[in-house]
Amino acid sequence: MTYVEGFVLAVPSASKEDYRKHAADAVALFKEFGVRRHVETWGDDVPAGKLNDFRTAVQAKEGEEIVFSWFEYPDRATRDAANAKMMSDPRMQDLGQSMPFDGQRMIVSGFESIVDEGLGGSMGYTDGFLVAVPDANKDAYRAMADKVAVVFLDHGATRVLECWGDDVHDGKVTDFKRAVHLEKGETPVFSWVEWPTKEARVLGWEKIMADERMQHDPNDQTFDGKRMIYGGFTPILDA
Repeated sequence: MTYVEGFVLAVPSASKEDYRKHAADAVALFKEFGVRRHVETWGDDVPAGKLNDFRTAVQAKEGEEIVFSWFEYPDRATRDAANAKMMSDPRMQDLGQSMPFDGQRMIVSGFESIVDEGLGGSMGYTDGFLVAVPDANKDAYRAMADKVAVVFLDHGATRVLECWGDDVHDGKVTDFKRAVHLEKGETPVFSWVEWPTKEARVLGWEKIMADERMQHDPNDQTFDGKRMIYGGFTPILDA
């Protein structure tokens, strides 16, 4: 199944086009290394949370926006080989010197997909999520996510990915663990839902919230929903 390198970062709003161009200029290089798909999405509907949210996850400053992005690989071996090449290729050093954002606050880790449903296609909007799940509940979470994916696809989504933390890095400033207030015996999950347009996303969510299959069981303790981070993003690169 798909292996994902997931990223969340803060970019100055005034540097949106510079960031898009910086990412676009790297597409051919990443493809050479083995990246099958490279997606960059720009924060559009990113709410503040009571405990945590995307902005606190990367210590976003005033005047910065959140970017939710990912690389897709066919498997971890391809991803590991790609990372080894990136570390030694001088072209990557040139890219690193021209980054239009604070790389120290970027969070990045490797995730194995546990749910990958839908045919995808042209993507006009993305819902991104981060959540902490107890390791003992991995199978229960996958079963729940499988059922939820069907509901999303029934109401207009084109693809649903749920990815389990596999190579989760500790950062000096922030990381995925701190983003979701990870507790002992838990693993971060990086997931997203693809929609053809923002309008389809708005209409889809109305139907999803009214769908009886989404009625929450108060006894369900698969994960702590209070620590789930979510937001809506507009794609600025899908290569």
